[in-house]
Amino acid sequence: MIQHLASLPILLPMLAGIILLLPPCGKHLGIRRVMSVLMAFITLFVCAYLLVNVHTSGISVYAIGDWSAPFGIVLVADRLASLMVLLTSLLGCAVVLYSCAGDDEKGGFFHPLVHFLMLGVNGAFLTGDLFNLFVFFEVLLIASYALLMHGGDKHNTRAALQYVILNLVGSSVFLIALGILYGVLGTLNIAHIAQKVALLTGDDVYLTKAGGLLLLVVFALKAALLPLHLWLPKTYASALPVVAALFAIMTKVGVYAMLRVYTVIFGEQAGPLALMAQSWLWWLAIATIIMGAIGVLASQDFRKLVANLVIVSVGTLVALVIIQNVFATAALLYYLVHSTLVCAGLFLIADLIAQQRGKVADRLVAGRAVSQPLLLGCCFAVAALAVVGMPPLSGFVGKVWILKSTLDSEQAMLFWPIYLFTSLALLIALSRAGTSLFWDHKHKDSEAIEGVAAHPLKITAVILLLACSPLMVVFAGPISDYLVATAEQLHDVSGGINSVLKGSI
Repeated sequence: MIQHLASLPILLPMLAGIILLLPPCGKHLGIRRVMSVLMAFITLFVCAYLLVNVHTSGISVYAIGDWSAPFGIVLVADRLASLMVLLTSLLGCAVVLYSCAGDDEKGGFFHPLVHFLMLGVNGAFLTGDLFNLFVFFEVLLIASYALLMHGGDKHNTRAALQYVILNLVGSSVFLIALGILYGVLGTLNIAHIAQKVALLTGDDVYLTKAGGLLLLVVFALKAALLPLHLWLPKTYASALPVVAALFAIMTKVGVYAMLRVYTVIFGEQAGPLALMAQSWLWWLAIATIIMGAIGVLASQDFRKLVANLVIVSVGTLVALVIIQNVFATAALLYYLVHSTLVCAGLFLIADLIAQQRGKVADRLVAGRAVSQPLLLGCCFAVAALAVVGMPPLSGFVGKVWILKSTLDSEQAMLFWPIYLFTSLALLIALSRAGTSLFWDHKHKDSEAIEGVAAHPLKITAVILLLACSPLMVVFAGPISDYLVATAEQLHDVSGGINSVLKGSI
């Protein structure tokens, strides 16, 4: 079983999706819920075991059909991929739990689609070649198209149509980029490409650069990097909140692809193509942070505010990708985990607040008081303090780590003031939001809606996500050690290439 461990984060969600479509799960809602939760937690346990195994035994390479790289399809479970699949499975467990309180009744096939989306995301993190990265992108996108329409109306349809069209264009560009790279290099295995890129000469350099920049466009679209970010606020705000919470991991797939491709393939060792995307990505990342902060300040409803928080986090992560040093990458990974879980929790909190405020829902205006002000107020306060970066939660640790890791870089003079002013903008916006949602009530609507209380499963899911923030502080020592080792492994390109090309089941 150990030799097949790297494939299980892909196989288990696929198996879960199939089982949930077949009788008796397909016909009985109660059985479907139990099986979905069970499979989600089994996947979480397996992903945790995979991370421990990689931590103790090193990179695990799974060659499908015993065809070793670069000829066969390989899955590569290194420290980074193991961390990301564990994060995905944890988020999936929270979403499945939350949906069992009734959101899964608003449309068919919710649970199978969640597991199929997890299949695509986990596959994108584990794949060792660019073509299968494209394949897994398509799997997660197809599932996301259907989930966007779950319990939707004409507004969801319009936002989903824009999302589908943009991603279809992105998929076309992805295929063109892969065709160019394969035509020049004769391989799409990431480790094999990294070996060959440094040896290119003549026109092959320019063709490979064109393919690499086309990949940058695709990854920027997936990550919602400016100017390809406009689809995200409307799409996430119009989706069902439990779906938007799950989508918090999807922009990180684009960031992960940038980190992997532009460190391993086009990193410092890439000869004439070394760091070719650095200047482009740096200014786009800074602009994304600024635009996200403006969006947060301008948001008129809470879900759109959280969607813009996702954009701020994407800009911050991409800026750290550019720094290209071990400690900046380790800070990036800490912030990635923190921001994904907290933003997902905020989407769920927005849903609970909207259900208890009557017609005004989550709009940032005076309205009816929520029926559970202490519970929801505490959840909101914890999430807000974490996302702003106030002590003693994980956002503060992440902020200090980010600032410290960028202090000696050339970009510090620009990044520091923008990052700190953005944090101030987020503090102002979330303070205003909290005032509107919990303190500012119309006189005639000041009484809370009777009988409206959050379902225990929903509260459990929210607490599961928010509890990760203080836990990331309590266990900051071992977590930081793991993340630094992860960053060192990622930047040790030659060692990683040798492990992949020599590895087999």
